[in-house]
Amino acid sequence: MLRSFTLLALEISALAAAPLDLRLPTANHHLLTNEPEKFYMYVERTFEGEISKCWEAGGYGFVRSPIRVNGQVVYTHFHEGIDISPMERDRLGNPLDEVTSIADGTVVHTSPLAGRSNYGKYVVVEHRWDDSSVYSLYAHLAEITCKPGDVVTAGSALGRMGFTGAGLNRTRAHLHLELTLLMNAHYEEWNKRNGGGINYQGLFNGMNLEGAEVSRFFIEQQKNPELQFREFVLATPVQFKVLVPAAPTQPDFLLRYPWLLNGSAEGAVSWEISFSGTGLPLGFAASQRQVAAPLVSQIRPAQVPQRYLTRGLVTGEGAQAALTSAGKKLLALLMDELPVAVVPVQAAKKKKPKPGA
Repeated sequence: MLRSFTLLALEISALAAAPLDLRLPTANHHLLTNEPEKFYMYVERTFEGEISKCWEAGGYGFVRSPIRVNGQVVYTHFHEGIDISPMERDRLGNPLDEVTSIADGTVVHTSPLAGRSNYGKYVVVEHRWDDSSVYSLYAHLAEITCKPGDVVTAGSALGRMGFTGAGLNRTRAHLHLELTLLMNAHYEEWNKRNGGGINYQGLFNGMNLEGAEVSRFFIEQQKNPELQFREFVLATPVQFKVLVPAAPTQPDFLLRYPWLLNGSAEGAVSWEISFSGTGLPLGFAASQRQVAAPLVSQIRPAQVPQRYLTRGLVTGEGAQAALTSAGKKLLALLMDELPVAVVPVQAAKKKKPKPGA
């Protein structure tokens, strides 16, 4: 008999988790002194004829590309991490800030070739929190000084701040930081199915990492050092819920983060999954409701179209809300719907090898 996920979750909760040794990744600590304008790297913005250098656009969430809808200003572009300004530059304007790990962990990925990702040169560190893996990502580096397999502690050097990656220049050099959950251990199959092209980053492609609000976690953890990441995620407001048919086995994502299970998993006919507005999964609840395909079961009322509040994952309002193509792809990744076309053996034998193969 399979072990109850509820029992496992209770056992994890019963363990006395030590306070996290959490540190900001550069010498810029203005986030924690209530000086956000000195912490975030600005984005130049032109809106309704007014040009500004908006530091808010360096924060997490819907902070970019404003439009006016029904008299309200709505920010339509989701920024999954935070952009941290440099504290020190050389005479040419290049940032000199060292980038360090935010907590104890293990380096699991480095991307040393800037042109292979919008992140430029970046590093991913795995942290074991609440007996599960949480990942921090450090992007736009000028150089990387660590390698996969390195065991690091809070404050260990990972590299140096830079401006590698799409759309950056020396003036706007910064560190892009994310704190994420890994969506699926079989990401490559999903990427192939959805025409994602060559995946140079393996599991640590940005599409397979779903970010939480890292700046707010730092602020709340400073106020309450006992705060655990699991508690922080579970307290995130729910924007919408989706019912999906239950498969014979538990989703890979839920096996990795069992603390997201609400109640017992036994006898589930479907799952009702809660999401934040940014698409971060916040909870799984077993349901007896029969559904043939994913169905938006609940959504927070709003005065603007839901596509602006869910980074395009949901469209419509109320009972008319539905997943978009992007929403369905995210759900497929989350729920292990990852089959790829396999060439039949007989057909494969008839195919000629490509020149040079």
